[in-house]
Amino acid sequence: MLRRVRFRASMIMMLAGPLGWLVTTVQLAETFAQQPNAQPPATEGTPQVLPRPDFAFKGMVGKTYKDSDPPQFPQPIQAPQGAPNVVLILLDDTGFGQYSAFGGGIPSPTLDKLAAEGLKYNRFHTTALCSPTRAALITGCNHHSAATGVITEAATGYDGYTCVLPRSCGTIGEVLRQNGYMTAWIGKNHNTPAWETSAAGPFDRWANGLGFDYFYGFNAGDMNHWNPVLFENRNLVPKSSDPNYHMTEDLADRAIDWTRKVNSIAPDKPFFLYVAPGANHSPHHAPKEWIDKFKGKFDGGWDAYREATLKRQIAMGVVPPDTKLTARSEGLPAWNALSADQKKIYARMMEVFAGYAAHVDYHMGRVIDAVKQMPNGDNTIFVYIVGDNGASAEGGLEGSVNENLFFNGFPEKWEDNLEHIDEIGGPKWFNHFPSSWAHAMNTPFQWTKQVASHFGGTRNPMIISWPARIKDKGGIRTQFLHVIDIVPTLYDAIGITPPTVLNGIAQKPMEGASFLESFTDEDAPETRKTQYFELLVNRGMYHDGWVASSRSFVPWEPTRGEFDPLTAKWELYNLDKDFSQSDDLAAKFPEKVKELDALFWKEAEKYKALPLDWRGTERLNAELQGRPSLAGNRDTFVYYPGQIALPDGAAPPVLNKSFSVTADIEIPDAGAEGMVFTHGGLTGGYGIFLRDGKAHVVYNMLAIERFTISSAALPKGKVTLAVNFAYEGQPGELGKPAAVTITANGKQIGAGRLPKTVPLQFSLGEGVDVGMDIGSAVDFTYKLPFAFTGAIEKVTVKLQ
Repeated sequence: MLRRVRFRASMIMMLAGPLGWLVTTVQLAETFAQQPNAQPPATEGTPQVLPRPDFAFKGMVGKTYKDSDPPQFPQPIQAPQGAPNVVLILLDDTGFGQYSAFGGGIPSPTLDKLAAEGLKYNRFHTTALCSPTRAALITGCNHHSAATGVITEAATGYDGYTCVLPRSCGTIGEVLRQNGYMTAWIGKNHNTPAWETSAAGPFDRWANGLGFDYFYGFNAGDMNHWNPVLFENRNLVPKSSDPNYHMTEDLADRAIDWTRKVNSIAPDKPFFLYVAPGANHSPHHAPKEWIDKFKGKFDGGWDAYREATLKRQIAMGVVPPDTKLTARSEGLPAWNALSADQKKIYARMMEVFAGYAAHVDYHMGRVIDAVKQMPNGDNTIFVYIVGDNGASAEGGLEGSVNENLFFNGFPEKWEDNLEHIDEIGGPKWFNHFPSSWAHAMNTPFQWTKQVASHFGGTRNPMIISWPARIKDKGGIRTQFLHVIDIVPTLYDAIGITPPTVLNGIAQKPMEGASFLESFTDEDAPETRKTQYFELLVNRGMYHDGWVASSRSFVPWEPTRGEFDPLTAKWELYNLDKDFSQSDDLAAKFPEKVKELDALFWKEAEKYKALPLDWRGTERLNAELQGRPSLAGNRDTFVYYPGQIALPDGAAPPVLNKSFSVTADIEIPDAGAEGMVFTHGGLTGGYGIFLRDGKAHVVYNMLAIERFTISSAALPKGKVTLAVNFAYEGQPGELGKPAAVTITANGKQIGAGRLPKTVPLQFSLGEGVDVGMDIGSAVDFTYKLPFAFTGAIEKVTVKLQ
């Protein structure tokens, strides 16, 4: 095989020059030699070098058209004969035992119907975190190979962790687009580096640059569903005027609209639609009528839920009949040990989550039904992956009304959250249910999102339907699969040859393996014998029916101490006899543990998972980590009216230091009001606005407290309004108090003190706005977008 690969690579790159030939030959030869699951390039199918060569007229050209052969136009690229449409849906933060389709307690009519028409896969795996799973999903490469061993907001400067998708891992969107497909990406994009998400670009790693003709969604890990910051391609989407607006419904509408439009224009051309709605990630935002459907449904608590769910799963056949319920994961409380008030607030948080989860199931059903109703709807492969990882425990043991508190290292108290019980799920909070409910959603497995060592973090339901080809309606498939197997399977089904060269860059071979045979044969052999798992030093090593598991830290602890992965304990499970990882055999089979431990280090080195890094929230501070930033080393930033939706990754780094904001404005004789400058939003930040003839500085301390400092009356006409934040901490001290002064034309007109400040990050998806407040409000005393009614010449931010 290796000799054949070298020959093909050399023939390809001889056309590109001697240096390109040498580099590509070595890269391809080495890559194939290292990939036991990799598939060699096909000898037939679509071109192995993309894009195709430019068109050249092959006829005779005379001096005039009269003595020349008839002209020929370059023809549009045609997809392989009979190529199906593809609809790929990826939910967020969803557990194996959450939805009714896999025995869970939340009704999922859409999933139930799709599963009845197609196949359920009950041994499909993700990476335990969103960005890594998504990178693997669209490239067919392991997450570290695709440089996404963690989320972009926690990236470090090692090959497997930069979160900059390498050009050697071309996306399925780009490959299908160059093979005659229309492509669209709707919803969450968490695969663009945070420092590349501003209006200054670059845009080659936005969705459009990754091979998708159309994008409508957000460039962040999560988003406020009531007041999102969305982009259509590269253009900011204006705030909706619909008082009942919800992002999930909007995304479904856009997916349906795009699909109908392009299918009407080019009905003979297949499409690839990737929908990532962002649910069920926090914030758990849902319309009240959906939340009300579940009133009282979870009063029995998480322990009873787990027991009832496993019974349903066994009865449905989605788990073997001898599957055991794993013990409650370490540190999680028993439901019966809680007080009445704790049960009240926790049950309500679960009701909100259930409404949120049922809501997204309904709207994804609208998308699926719209595609089915098209003339070629039967020839559509629906791949519905029910979660990019297990349910999330990031709400902490006591639940959360603002998940950004977790990412800033602040614990919450259920007593405080109880005061807001009737507001949870609405626009005032960025809420998240307790860790124990996340564990229950992952029934029958241990642990949750982030814990890549155990299936609670990585085992997600998958449903595949292809009405024209899959005849085993309602069948269950048990092959061990990983998210990297999706791309090669789709290529196989469509008739696409994975390119060896894409846009001039030698491509890594597929690290996934096709499981297409399982579409028509329930006994199809497994194509995945070996798979490593790693996320924040939670590690797993699967090989031939055995899995070794080594957990580092619990996901609800934001701060982490020292850790030695070289001496960390391994657990061992025989999956052929133990579906749920309930019986640890490490003490019984120490040699098998050593074997899998050695194999993990081998795989980790091969796929660039090293060096292991167990640090927690401190990695979220871009400045401390030295990640690229458009802010650079500047200490002065000048912004002009119309500068809105500047993402936090490109905004001035003002945390834990002194800084000033100076606005040159003009106030008419009749006065003015509105937002002059804001950084952040609902989850944290600050804003400077005018109202009632005065200037006001509001500082949102992670939604739990808001401090407002107001000025005396402002003069009319041209005014230089300056706000100075004097940080009282020493270099390296986080979240200390700050003194605030307000001046107009050099004269102090207001002062106050912030008793504490945000230590690590203001927001989970919002940055700087000038002249209005878009996205969510930093304060609730005004109505969005609170546009400034005077005139702004410029705003200057200066770090001191």
